[in-house]
Amino acid sequence: MEFGAVFQTNPPASRVVQLAQLAEVHGFSHVWTFDSHILWQEPYVILSAVLGATRRVTVGPFVTNPATRDWSVTASTLATLNDMHGNRTICGIGRGDSAVRVSGGKPTTLAELREAVHVIRELGSSRSVDVGGATLRLPWSHGSELPVWVAAYGPLALKLAGEVADGFILQLADPEITKWMIQRVRDAADDAGRDPMSIKICVAGPAYVGDDRAHQRDQSRWFGGMVGNHVADIVARYGTGSAIPDDLASYIEARTGYDYNTHGKAENDHVDFVPDAIVDPFCVLGDASEHIEKLTRLRELGVDQFAAYVMHDDKEETLRQYSERIIPALRRTERARS
Repeated sequence: MEFGAVFQTNPPASRVVQLAQLAEVHGFSHVWTFDSHILWQEPYVILSAVLGATRRVTVGPFVTNPATRDWSVTASTLATLNDMHGNRTICGIGRGDSAVRVSGGKPTTLAELREAVHVIRELGSSRSVDVGGATLRLPWSHGSELPVWVAAYGPLALKLAGEVADGFILQLADPEITKWMIQRVRDAADDAGRDPMSIKICVAGPAYVGDDRAHQRDQSRWFGGMVGNHVADIVARYGTGSAIPDDLASYIEARTGYDYNTHGKAENDHVDFVPDAIVDPFCVLGDASEHIEKLTRLRELGVDQFAAYVMHDDKEETLRQYSERIIPALRRTERARS
């Protein structure tokens, strides 16, 4: 299992770069950043600085979308970073949430997402692609490799991920829901004639190592509100039932609204509808042994990467605990199995 660290690009940018350096030192393979250009600072500028200050980590947006950025610009930006720093970029992408909704927009259609995945991957991987009747290529790009991972929750989005994505991003860490989602992605891949095991599985959630469970919950409750936005869309379209697991749908019944101006913030003041019974399974909380236990379960389900949202008041200690205790423990059990 690999480990990613997800950061918000809050100012100062130097702090994000410092945390990325710490993540690399502490054994994380990926550094991801939100891509919501109004709520936070421009991620690609900061990711360029991260690449310049590190040597090994792969970086990318978690996640971008096809609406707020021209697809060819996204591909060109990441291919440029690859040319500057070696192939150390990856593109996480979804239909769009805070980046589009904060200004009154809406997520894109799945058809647009499907096309964007293809265009970004081809251009970003130094290949030509047809767009709107024109054949495009980045003539200066040679040997770039850009995997594209799709974030999804709903049945049709999961199907799309299985059909076209290099990886699947699930932004919650509940093992039972994870099992359900992975199976649907792999079934879709199999139906499309792809090798289901070729799709990387990335599970993401807030990670906070410590002993004060009540405080950890309060610092992570925002995440249930963020996930609730996507679940609300699915329930509005499909209703409850087979479209998503019951445990994922039931908690939003008390949701009355959402203010995107406090999106993704620990001090979010409108996520009281998110109960502890959702915070605990969606996140990875508790002491190091509890993290090891839960991540072991996720790895056994086929998860290739755990991307830890490190967005609380004890970032350095959580990164240190992962370096000294959690990642080594997972590595030991992996070696024992092999």
